[in-house]
Amino acid sequence: MEEKKVKRSKFSSNLGMMLACIGGAVGLGNVWGFPSKLGRGGGFYFLIIYVVVALLLGIPMTLSEYAIGRKMRKGPIAAWTELNRKWKFVGILNAIVCVGVMGFYCLLFGWIIKYMVEFGIAIFNPASTFWTMDSAEYFSMFISNPVEPLIWTFVGLLLAYLCVRKNMAGGIEKACKWMIPALVVLLIVVAIRACTLPGAEAGIEFLFQPSTENVMSSGGWLTVFGIALAQMFFSLNVGFGTNLMYGSYAPDDSDLAKNALLVPLGDMVVALLAALATIPAAFAFGYSPSTGAGMLFITMKAVFESMPGGAIFGFLFFVAVFFAAISSVIGMTAANAAIPCEHWGWSNKKGTLLALASNLIIAIPVSLGYSSLSGVRLLSWMGKDTDILDSIDYLCENCFATVAALALCIFVGWIWKPAAVIEEGEKGGKFKFTWKGIFTFLIRYICPIITLIVVLSSIGIISL
Repeated sequence: MEEKKVKRSKFSSNLGMMLACIGGAVGLGNVWGFPSKLGRGGGFYFLIIYVVVALLLGIPMTLSEYAIGRKMRKGPIAAWTELNRKWKFVGILNAIVCVGVMGFYCLLFGWIIKYMVEFGIAIFNPASTFWTMDSAEYFSMFISNPVEPLIWTFVGLLLAYLCVRKNMAGGIEKACKWMIPALVVLLIVVAIRACTLPGAEAGIEFLFQPSTENVMSSGGWLTVFGIALAQMFFSLNVGFGTNLMYGSYAPDDSDLAKNALLVPLGDMVVALLAALATIPAAFAFGYSPSTGAGMLFITMKAVFESMPGGAIFGFLFFVAVFFAAISSVIGMTAANAAIPCEHWGWSNKKGTLLALASNLIIAIPVSLGYSSLSGVRLLSWMGKDTDILDSIDYLCENCFATVAALALCIFVGWIWKPAAVIEEGEKGGKFKFTWKGIFTFLIRYICPIITLIVVLSSIGIISL
């Protein structure tokens, strides 16, 4: 496939890049996945393990992807092809992950818009069907409708297109500059309300009080470790190609090493705020903190229904979730749109339209997986009884993304060499890269070993 020369847009400043990168990392992995997996992982010790793996693995791998992106100034496939043609497969894996994840992520984004609108209506019309109907029944009725979820998905993709249609880097930067601060403020407001509910103390204890009993009831230390690792890869988009894409938009004087430190930390702050906004509220009203998708769309709706002023707080919460989701949507859209733009010379508008159209096409069978295609089990050959969404999620995140991350560690650690990342990380910035030796050790030894464990666990060779 011949690569075309395309004009590369850039972020206007290091702050713009940092907020855009935090926006790309912050998403449903934080406001939905993190509280749910924290609940499954037994609370406090999951939190500690997650922080440790995010620091030891997330920071060096994120920096490596930023460095490759800025060095090559291309999207994932073109960047890896030019860097070392034998390693082009890593870029292809990145593209597969991004396209596949966006196929169900945009559907979930549509669900979020639907709930945000419905909570807004409930503020003025407390007799609405949404507000008066049982949470589980309403959610089931909505997702099993063969048409309505796809309409909301289309609305979400249209919003994403409007954000980035003219200038990809500029659109991402402008959106994240105000959405990320707004997201943090809204989550703080909802978290304060959740933590001051009668009975919320049990949820706060679950989050911050050490309990080996909770770990054992979650399956033991290895199980909790495995859940934390999977969450880290998903939340920081390692192996997705979006970090590399954001690196390609980085100004020459941006501090990549500083951003690689601050982005995972910012991501963890938002994840913790999301946990504080959901888990204490769930405990206060007697709901399980580990109910997956139901945590966001069933449990939290029931919580807000039981809360004074619940429609208002529910609306604010889903506005925050909307900001988190769209920031990731436009990041993955950028990575997907780079393929036709760089290889076929398409305009940004045309490439973005193709990327979003492919997302909608994949979203159709994913959505129908809750109605007419509910019996389809794509991974039955692996012994997994998962619906279409969970099957694509498993393949993309647990298999393809982790293999891409493992390849990244091997390539940077032993072929491209850590010195190349360090050189790129130091270029132009004012931040002193004082942890070069630590980075080299982590990317050469710790990151590939632990990532290999994740890969072997994902394909069933070992069990965590």
